[in-house]
Amino acid sequence: MSDRNLLRCGLLGLVMASCLGIAACDADTGETAAAIPTPAAGTVATPGESGQAIANAKNAEAARLESLAELGDQPLARRELDIQSWQTEGGARVLFVEARQLPMFDLRLTFAAGSSQDGDVPGVAMLTNAMLNEGIEGKDVTAIAQGFEGLGAEFGNGSYRDMAVASLRSLSEQDKRDQALELFSQVVGQPTFPEDALQRIKNQVLAGFEFQKQNPGKLASLELFEHLYQDHPYAHPSEGTADTIPGIGVAQLRDFHGKAYTPGNAVIALVGDLDRAQAEAIAERVSSALPQGPALPAPPAPSAPTASQRHIDFPSNQTHLMLAQLGIPRGDPDYAALYLGNQILGGGGFGTRLMEEVREKRGLTYGIYSGFSPMQTNGPFMINLQTRADLSEATLALVQQLVGEFLEKGPTQAELDRSKREIAGSFPLSTASNADIVGQLGSIGFYNLPLTYLEDFMQQVQSQSVEQVRDAMNKHLSADGFVIITAGPQVEQKPLPPPSEKPLEQPSSVPEH
Repeated sequence: MSDRNLLRCGLLGLVMASCLGIAACDADTGETAAAIPTPAAGTVATPGESGQAIANAKNAEAARLESLAELGDQPLARRELDIQSWQTEGGARVLFVEARQLPMFDLRLTFAAGSSQDGDVPGVAMLTNAMLNEGIEGKDVTAIAQGFEGLGAEFGNGSYRDMAVASLRSLSEQDKRDQALELFSQVVGQPTFPEDALQRIKNQVLAGFEFQKQNPGKLASLELFEHLYQDHPYAHPSEGTADTIPGIGVAQLRDFHGKAYTPGNAVIALVGDLDRAQAEAIAERVSSALPQGPALPAPPAPSAPTASQRHIDFPSNQTHLMLAQLGIPRGDPDYAALYLGNQILGGGGFGTRLMEEVREKRGLTYGIYSGFSPMQTNGPFMINLQTRADLSEATLALVQQLVGEFLEKGPTQAELDRSKREIAGSFPLSTASNADIVGQLGSIGFYNLPLTYLEDFMQQVQSQSVEQVRDAMNKHLSADGFVIITAGPQVEQKPLPPPSEKPLEQPSSVPEH
């Protein structure tokens, strides 16, 4: 069975599971998301409710699926979100969705405290976030971990270019909830940044830098961002550099925490077994535990780079190809059209233009992908793949040709209709679990999107025409405007094999990492 048929079978199974009422399960947490709200934990159904349940069961029996043809092109049912929003006294924006299906809640704090706020010290944002749970007054990293574990709670954190996050998942029972929130508030609001822990983490980061030297894909990515963003804060890696990490001290972390981990610089997302009053109390509790202060200014818009190509000589079996242009900021009105166009060009896996022409017809790669990454300001549009070293130049030329043809003519109506169906079919998975929803709320709040953003986005996608998609892609991309980085060995180049429905050669092994 071909990869394409396997994918179709997998998607068919997913559609069957969803339509037959099988619960979706969050692979990371084991959380199941019921499609229909159930009574809150601890409640008992009344006789009237029991009778209604029997009637519902009979109706479901009568409506049992008899044929796959009945599925048609109907999109999967998805959870309707009643998003409530307000602001804490300290200035944090709060987004809340009540979800009573499980006796637990998810809390996520998103700060505008990513590496774009590093200033002249790349790595300070990452180290500040990494050190949050390394120590608080009276507890070291082990005691903190044991504290969360003993309550059945989970703490998470991470730092990126735009943002830094801290999250909590806890049982909603008041005793467990209060203790978990108390520990979480201390970890996020009053970390002690112990010196020995800082040295340990810096050593780990520096060891990672040494490992990166053996990864041609990572080297190409670092070079790409440097040339794409030049002197912009997005140019340097979010984890810092080998030159800056050793000199960062506790005083710098405390200073960064004091100005970046403030309520005015934060979005609080809450989902779970809580009412509005409980959610408000949690948001105020967490907000008041933070250093008080305003929002930090967003990074400026980057300058457009000059199209260029650079090669990194590396003794690998394959060559990494990365192509990028400046894309759009989050919230750009063209995003729906660009998302749809990219799904057809190279963002939708098997069946895309790039995958069909580069892998399926010529066997040049294991996989080729493209994507927009909207950020606070213009994020990148990127295409990346790995291919045989002796075919790398011809493969690069083919990719550029395919992009040029797509920009010139746009998608076909058949491609557009198919992609709309696929997006509508997969969209329910974006809110399938509480963890998915809290992530969506964090993004909506952080990028200042309307509360109706999810519904608006789907409507915008479904309303796009071939001409609108083509015009949007041409407005933001240029066939000859790419910054290109290649990484691999210098070898004699060969011409491409001719396209075929069954390539003479299969893709050259699993990608190198």
